[in-house]
Formats: sequence, structure tokens, C-alpha cells
Amino acid sequence: MSASGDPPASQPVNPKIKHDWYQTDALVVVTILLKNAPSDKVKVQYGERSLSVSSGIPNSDAEYSLELELAHEIIPSMCTHVVSPSKIEVKLRKKEGLRWTVLEGEGREEKVKAIPQAVIDASGPQQPPKLFKKDWDKIEKDIKKMEEEEKPEGNAALNALFQKIYGEGSDEVRRAMNKSFLESGGTVLSTNWDQVAKDTVEVKPPDGLEFKKWDS
Repeated sequence: MSASGDPPASQPVNPKIKHDWYQTDALVVVTILLKNAPSDKVKVQYGERSLSVSSGIPNSDAEYSLELELAHEIIPSMCTHVVSPSKIEVKLRKKEGLRWTVLEGEGREEKVKAIPQAVIDASGPQQPPKLFKKDWDKIEKDIKKMEEEEKPEGNAALNALFQKIYGEGSDEVRRAMNKSFLESGGTVLSTNWDQVAKDTVEVKPPDGLEFKKWDS
């Protein structure tokens, strides 16, 4: 009771009703989880850097109040709110295209720099990626050409040379090569038939090696 005997005037209170927020590129949306708020008693006021929400609470004489000092400027004339059975949703229109990291206090975010339109225009229309069709006939010809130009080395070159001599040689050359190779156990390869025809061709293993004949 007051000194005059009159009951004290009721003051707005701030019950433990949760609120949260999220953002898009253009909006910051504040959600107040007050169920069944009487829409005729919900009052929302917007300032350039402030938000004030008050509402009656169902089945209570208390009044809900939310006062926020916003981190960045908004456009009051473009802000709206919606009252639904489960919440009060307030949509704040950003004045600048900033990404807010906090809802209240001093925000320090920097504006994201967009690519200047002049740069986009200068680059011209975007072309779809080209689809390249493989010319398999040309690829096959290139492979054959590479095989023909490829020069064998070492044993491969020696074998190629022997094959060429055998293929282009006379009957006597081929007989000499066959006889000398077989009789020498593969250690001698001669193209001189007059010399090979006289006698059996002896085995001549490379220096430091010994030829050993295995019994069948």
C-alpha cells in the first residue's frame, strides 16, 4: 500500500519469455516465443537503432516488454510484425547489406563488396563450356605414326635388326642364321653360309660365363 492508501500502479514486467533471431540478406527477424498473445495488445515501435515490443500475457495481469538497442541501423517504415498462436515475429529491414554477428550493441561488420557491374558487363555474356568431340581416326593414325617413329634400344634394337636381316636375306643367309643359332645354343648368329656349312658351329658363351648343356 502507498502512503495515500492507494494501491501501487502496475508496472510492465519482463517475464522469462525467450526470444531469438536470424537474418537474411535484407532482413533481421526477431522471434518472441509468447504463445496466444492478444494481437490487440501487442505494440511494436521501431527506431533507426532500436526495437520496442510490449504485449499482454494471456491469463495474467503482467505485461511483457522487450527493449533492444540494435547493432546496426534499420529502416523503420519498412519493418513489420506478425502475431501467431505460437509467437510474435518481427521483421526488421536492414538499412545496409551487412551480415550482423550480434543483434544488440556495437556491430563491427563490414559491408561485403560486390563485383562492380561494370566488370561483369566488360566480361561479356557467359559462354557455355565447349564440348569437344574426339576424332578417333586421327588418334589411331597418330599412334601408328608414333610406333613407326619409335626407335628401339638395346636388345629390342638388336632383335629388330636380326628380324630385318632374316626377312630380307637370301635362302643361304637364313640357313646360315638357323644353323649357327641352333648348333651354338644361341650364342652365335652367322649369315655366312659358306663358313657355317663346313662344320658344326661351336658354342661361344660371353666372356666370364660357362655354357652347360642339360641332359634331357
